[in-house]
Amino acid sequence: MKKQFKSNIMCNSCISKVTPILNKTVGEGKWSVDLKDPKRILTVDGVADEKALAEGLKEVGYKVEAL
Repeated sequence: MKKQFKSNIMCNSCISKVTPILNKTVGEGKWSVDLKDPKRILTVDGVADEKALAEGLKEVGYKVEAL
């Protein structure tokens, strides 16, 4: 099951900042960010704790909204 979120992850530098959080929260290789989409869609494969995901990203200055 895939879940998608609108994010403010804008560039590869941003991805390097969120990678440790996303790997810890949802698992390495189980997420991706579409930097070409204006909504910067974060796609998560499998079950994700949305609250933990949002809180972890907030700690490093990013936010997500469920689509």
